[in-house]
Amino acid sequence: MQGALSLMELPSNLSPDEASPEWMNKGDNAWQLTAATLVGLQCVPGLVILYGGMVKKKWAINSAFMALYAFASVLICWVGWGYRMSFGDKLVAFWGKPSVALDEKYLLGQAFLGYFPTATMVFFQFVFAAITPILIAGALLGRMNFIAWMLFVPLWHTFSYTIGAFSIWCPDGWLSKLGVIDFAGGFVIHLSSGVAGFTAAYWVGPRLDKDRERFPPNNILMMLAGAGLLWMGWTGFNGGAPYTASTDASLAILNTHVCTATSLLTWLVLDIAVSGKPSVIGAVNGMITGLVCITPGAGVVQSWAAILMGLISGSVPWYTMTILHKKVKLLRHVDDILSVFHTHALAGILGGILTGIFAVPKLCRLFYLIPEWERYIGLAYGLQTGRTSAGLRQMGAQLAGIGFIICLNIVTTSLVCLFIKLIVPLRLEEGVLQIGDDAIHGEEAYVLWDDEEKYENKQVNSAYGADEYPSVVSRTLSELQMV
Repeated sequence: MQGALSLMELPSNLSPDEASPEWMNKGDNAWQLTAATLVGLQCVPGLVILYGGMVKKKWAINSAFMALYAFASVLICWVGWGYRMSFGDKLVAFWGKPSVALDEKYLLGQAFLGYFPTATMVFFQFVFAAITPILIAGALLGRMNFIAWMLFVPLWHTFSYTIGAFSIWCPDGWLSKLGVIDFAGGFVIHLSSGVAGFTAAYWVGPRLDKDRERFPPNNILMMLAGAGLLWMGWTGFNGGAPYTASTDASLAILNTHVCTATSLLTWLVLDIAVSGKPSVIGAVNGMITGLVCITPGAGVVQSWAAILMGLISGSVPWYTMTILHKKVKLLRHVDDILSVFHTHALAGILGGILTGIFAVPKLCRLFYLIPEWERYIGLAYGLQTGRTSAGLRQMGAQLAGIGFIICLNIVTTSLVCLFIKLIVPLRLEEGVLQIGDDAIHGEEAYVLWDDEEKYENKQVNSAYGADEYPSVVSRTLSELQMV
């Protein structure tokens, strides 16, 4: 008997101790930290270099820095009050009580879901919270006052993101109890950022007319590098959503890449069919819409459904962006520079609706692992199994989630922008808009002067007003050419 017991003893590296309590699964914890790091890499350097390469040369530094600032700013808000407002004790049906997430006793305890410590959950959810305002920035590049952006990020995070996250992802949230399926953030992140970005772009105002007419990327290869990090980082984005290194996580990862590849190819074929040219920027847009569309249902739909979702996400946003955009006055009026309305809001809506159609009951059981898993059923499977009312109920829940997130972000984003406008201008002055990075940050992405001349140039910048600066630069360049 003693020999049998000794054979059943765990290896020493798996035995629980003070640093590895019995409730913790080391594999799950390792995967969750890895997934969080992959999502973090989507932000820095992913979106930092994608934005920096996708805009006009004079806005490369400012655009990249908006992303970098948001990442750092959200982290402080998150541990200060944001995490507990999103996943803590309920204050009201759609919001948690603000409180810090900095105490070791709290952070080393078991997370509200999963077999890993709360510290891991705080970090994992932080990178999702951070990428959302960075996506909003995509609609505001090339004209927003950086000081206004510094105020916008913590305010929007506090009064919009935390409400959406608590309502849909926290077990006590009203939309969570209603049964909304948002596997990894199609509503909480992408629909939110798309609607908020479009709304903020309305209040900030447009770029200069000449920038709206011609705004070429300054470095397409760098843009592609950022896009590649975004795509590969989505392995952690959707693969980490089940909070465990499970079969469902594996399926979610495969579905993510299948849908994305299908969407990219669909967009590419449409570009060639209409314009005769395979557009690199178009392919990146198709990649993004595929990633966004699969996110609400990555681990709860079949892989053949992921292909259908890719076909839809590569064609419907393509149509709205390239054709419908020119016909709708509001879309033409609002200067949504990177088209976050089409690539995130619309693709998020499509993903949420298609998830409501294709969600498989068995896969929902694997994902949710709760007694009432049967309430999660796509309309197609409800019709197939005679549970039509359950399928219609699921579709109703999806539409309720979409409607709530849209209304929430129109209202809160507008209020935040109007409040900031009382303190500082939302839009940069015309003279600064003419110059770009050097006028705002005193730095440029691609410097052609040696160190001494660059220093002298900065002295000129400080000695002359913004309106006079372009003529000073022209004279300086003329003198250099004469030499």
